[in-house]
Amino acid sequence: MPDAVEAGLSSLPQDNPFREARWTTPYGIPPFERIRPEHYRPAFEAALAAHADEIAAIAGETAPATFANTVEAMERAGQALDRVAGVFYNLTGSHTNPELQAIEREIGPKLARHGSAIYLNPQLWARISAVDPDAEGLGSEARRVLDRYRIRFRRSGATLAPDAKARIAEIAARMSELGTKFSQNLLADESSFTLPLQIEDDLAGLPPFLRAAARSAAEERGLDGHVITLSRSLIDPFLVFSTRRDLRERAHAAWTRRGENGGETDNRAIAAEIIQVRAERARLLGFDSFAHFALDDTMAASPDAATGLLRDVWTPARARASDERDRLQAAIQDEGHNFTLQAHDWRHYAEKVRRAEHDLDESEIKAYLPLERMIQAAFDTAARLFGLTFEELSDVPRYHPDVRVWRVGNPDGSEVGLFLGDYFARATKRSGAWMSAFRSQERLNGPITPIIVNVMNFAKAPEGESTLLSFDDARTLFHEFGHALHGLLSDVTYPLLSGTAVARDFVELPSQLYEHWLEQPEVLRTHARHHQTGAPMPDALLQKLLAARTFNQGFATVEYTASAIVDMTLHLSAEGESGLDVPAFETEALRRIGMPSEIGMRHRTPHFAHIFSGDGYAAGYYSYLWSEVLDADAFDAFREAGDIFDPETAKRLRTFVYGAGNLRDPREAYTAFRGRMPSIEPLLKKRGLAA
Repeated sequence: MPDAVEAGLSSLPQDNPFREARWTTPYGIPPFERIRPEHYRPAFEAALAAHADEIAAIAGETAPATFANTVEAMERAGQALDRVAGVFYNLTGSHTNPELQAIEREIGPKLARHGSAIYLNPQLWARISAVDPDAEGLGSEARRVLDRYRIRFRRSGATLAPDAKARIAEIAARMSELGTKFSQNLLADESSFTLPLQIEDDLAGLPPFLRAAARSAAEERGLDGHVITLSRSLIDPFLVFSTRRDLRERAHAAWTRRGENGGETDNRAIAAEIIQVRAERARLLGFDSFAHFALDDTMAASPDAATGLLRDVWTPARARASDERDRLQAAIQDEGHNFTLQAHDWRHYAEKVRRAEHDLDESEIKAYLPLERMIQAAFDTAARLFGLTFEELSDVPRYHPDVRVWRVGNPDGSEVGLFLGDYFARATKRSGAWMSAFRSQERLNGPITPIIVNVMNFAKAPEGESTLLSFDDARTLFHEFGHALHGLLSDVTYPLLSGTAVARDFVELPSQLYEHWLEQPEVLRTHARHHQTGAPMPDALLQKLLAARTFNQGFATVEYTASAIVDMTLHLSAEGESGLDVPAFETEALRRIGMPSEIGMRHRTPHFAHIFSGDGYAAGYYSYLWSEVLDADAFDAFREAGDIFDPETAKRLRTFVYGAGNLRDPREAYTAFRGRMPSIEPLLKKRGLAA
């Protein structure tokens, strides 16, 4: 790392790894084995002080403001803080402990106040405003950085009166406290729940792979027998396969009531206060609602555009789900039961109907989707599209024994970056799947190559056995690796524009587009192989799998879209600032749109981490659907070329999407790749919702 890191952290004790200007580990990967929880507080304090001094020097510069002495200087500042925070916040999500959580609660508000002090600094704003790109003859990338800084300062309150600035800073600090508490409460609820399966009857209907995973989960927790946890890779298949309706109901209730169990981990009051202070911040910044504020800097640009898309999808999805419900209810009656389909029954009977209609057994599919093969499928797709190479490294630091590391290279052998894969669920990891960076690509302080991580929560098989994935699990792996490629292939000069630092409703395009390759017969025939024999998936099974791609899409679309609609209406509400009963608001919002009672939201508000653990997807959960409009159309570019690995199309894709960071407005970027903006029709066709 550059000397700025050493200057920022030179006051630290010699045994603190963050003091070192350059880590001598292979590829500069963090020396995880040497970093202890007690190293973080002093490292944060030193890095914050160093960054404050750097900002003060930029703001106090007496020479006229130029791009170099103001904007570039800001881009060079804060490297020590970026390094400390990059390691710390990756671990608080993927491998935390009580010590890290205590530091997280303490440091979050300090970082928020530090950020507010920068973006509300009048001298700094005056200098950024004074930079003249025409007089300096700035190039397109420099102009983009300047423009993004000005937008960021305005959206942070730089133009407000002093009293409003002070309140904005208070809100930022409080939001950090609330988001951290929301996340930690959710992890506590997820980690504490187990459903013991103590006798053979409790295991009724569970296939061998799920029994093995439940046994491993019990062993990991020091328990006997089998347990189901709230890891999605356990709870989902349990709801599919268990023939014990009473246990399915218990498991489903625990899953849907995360964050809503009373006591110290209850998130309902936290969610209400988050909505309240977001609405106040939006008002102070001159917006009609937080949703208007959030979407002002996106492709959609307004809540009307986003809600229009949600409405266009909701109507056909609900109609499709109604048909699906009738088929599931008929299956219940065919078995001789007289109960009415409930949410905890849907997955179970959907699997039975899928078997009947498509002769397709989920456990049969999983046998051909071992984790190792699916990792190789994702790598091979990247090799064929972009010429990338992957070399697994054994002698490098890692933050958990399960983490794997690969060196990613270009065709000429030059280094692209490092890729870390953290695939298995554990009690120290929050649920879900995500991509993050320990180091982002840039050239201003470099060249700096990225260190990217994918974190997932697959149920780990017992020692010596293969971890088998469902097709949805495999799709998640491809999805997150698409995000990883967005970080790995970044090719920009300035850190502010690097990798995934793009509009929220554009960031899911690279990930969702990458999912398409998993569904191609060419890819599956090569990589979907039996975990024991190595035999390829039989063509008959492959065809059945592909034929069933749109099965149950009414359910899947309704559970997602309902969450996106509730998110948007919460953040549009005129009552948000005066205080809402968030679960009651959720119930009423679902009533207004006619939510089927047999389908639950994908994320209920008390555990909706996307929108309450931070602002990242607040009033923005719609963006997965927005990006799906793009990705469905984008993959058609390869179909139209007659080759799903067409070199010219792949070259444009790398140049304007995966490698471009935030060099361009997302509409310009997509049009540069595709030649036009997309329509909704390919999405409806992909989901089987087209008329």
